[in-house]
Amino acid sequence: MSTATAALTSTIFGNQNPCNRRWIKISHPQAANGGRRSFVTMAAASSTGKDKKNQQKKKNKRKEVQEEDKVPPENGETGEVSTATTTSASVTAIKSRLDEVNPVGLGRKSRQIFDEVWRKFSGLGQISRTTRTDDDEAALLLREGGPMCEFAIPGAQNTTVLVVGATSRVGRIVVRKLMLRGYTVKIVTGDVGEPSTLKAAVEGCNKIIYCATARSSITGDLNRVDHLGVYNLTKAFQDYNNKLAQLRSGKSSKSKLLIAKFKSEDTLNGWEVRQGTYFQDVVATKYDGGMDAKFEFTEDGDAIFSGYVFTRGGFVELSKKLSLPLGCTLDRYEGLVFSVGGNGRSYVIILEAGPLADTSQSKMYFARISTKAGFCRVRVPFSSFRPVKPEDPPLDPFLVHTLTIRFEPRRQRPVEGPVAVKQDLRSFQLILEYIKALPTGQETDFILVSCTGSGIEAARREQVLKAKKAGEDSLRRSGLGYTIIRPGPLVEEPGGQRALIFDQGNRISQGISCADVADICVKALHDSTARNKSFDVCYEYVAEPGKELYELVAHLPDKANNYLTPALSVLEKNT
Repeated sequence: MSTATAALTSTIFGNQNPCNRRWIKISHPQAANGGRRSFVTMAAASSTGKDKKNQQKKKNKRKEVQEEDKVPPENGETGEVSTATTTSASVTAIKSRLDEVNPVGLGRKSRQIFDEVWRKFSGLGQISRTTRTDDDEAALLLREGGPMCEFAIPGAQNTTVLVVGATSRVGRIVVRKLMLRGYTVKIVTGDVGEPSTLKAAVEGCNKIIYCATARSSITGDLNRVDHLGVYNLTKAFQDYNNKLAQLRSGKSSKSKLLIAKFKSEDTLNGWEVRQGTYFQDVVATKYDGGMDAKFEFTEDGDAIFSGYVFTRGGFVELSKKLSLPLGCTLDRYEGLVFSVGGNGRSYVIILEAGPLADTSQSKMYFARISTKAGFCRVRVPFSSFRPVKPEDPPLDPFLVHTLTIRFEPRRQRPVEGPVAVKQDLRSFQLILEYIKALPTGQETDFILVSCTGSGIEAARREQVLKAKKAGEDSLRRSGLGYTIIRPGPLVEEPGGQRALIFDQGNRISQGISCADVADICVKALHDSTARNKSFDVCYEYVAEPGKELYELVAHLPDKANNYLTPALSVLEKNT
């Protein structure tokens, strides 16, 4: 994906009734936003010619859906809930003729059942799993053909979700939505800051939704919950997956494949430093200013690839033939991740693919990466590699046999810093920690509710964002399929009432309801477009005069009102 489309935005109308028509507004504010594209999904209510009886049924059904997004009572408090009296005869009627049941009464009844569950674990701490216990009444609501069957998700009964921070503002609604859709949820107490307590928490879980947040702005609390909590939980989850794989005499599908780890002088063996030029004419020799590069292991324990290129059209590169473990091939993975430390230069990653018996038939594929001052981890999906020769076929990871890291002076940009500091873009230094292959997968494994920083007091905003960012980085490094949601300031109001903005670029400032964030979490569990993506989300806001560059295209709603797929499909992956 080009840099012109790196920051993308989607706006949707969340949690709408299936009877509505939806439209996608697609804006292209090229001039106003530096080439960024924005995608907006809106909803328009449809009008029908049915009689008043059908309209009243739809109205009652909407009321029932709104019951789902209400925030349950906290810390054992019970709000006012009007109850419907049901006789034994009416119970029989429910079982025999569900079409004659008043949906409003059933919504109230389901609310009572959920409130009873909340009273059982409302006193728990940050981490909890809840269990559907009882409950012939709950089963009646969720069974096939029951009044709540339209919320049930195929495969949900075979999926166990660990909700961390189940008593938080978002977590309480997440659990309600999961239970309503038939997911398995258990109860467990623990401390995300204590790794020993997490082993039992992740056991038996398929997916994790992390809604926990520090209760204070003390640095220790922020680091314990928002950073170490995420790190500890991802490690415990990966250990559990590896344990299951060992029982099956195999390797966990969620584990990364180590390609190279630079921890000693011996690990540099096999890596070759080469230099060359794109120009071979006589004119190029006039601009031959020299170039040099080296790859060495320092006394500080760092493997450093460094040098300079003063020659016009010149480049230096570090290359090695790959030696993968027996039975491992890169076609089982979706990309590479580089853990590096540098001075902000960009590099070209080159993969050679072809039959090992005849390397003359190999084809070359490239992708560009950018580093920053200091350590960072860069994900490069195989889908981002392009053939050097346009007529060559797309990259087949199964045939990859050589990896090359190339530096060239062209297309280098100065690193942000003091104006007085002079930067020579023809020199470079790259510290290599490791290179790994990222496991492939269709769905996300770990959903993290982070924040944008909007609405946080200025005095504590920097501390909060630092801890949140460290937690996000821990999740990206884990190898798990991830979805990072950064909502704007949370507000307590029903969900699905206003359009939402999905953005990548730290530009949003509006709030969003807890119910909308919870709905996004639940929908992202089985949405392939949500895997390995980070995005901001908030309510739609009024654009500045002259920047309303929208065009309408039709978008047909599906039965499940899945607004998330079109919203996220245009956002950049591995962010």
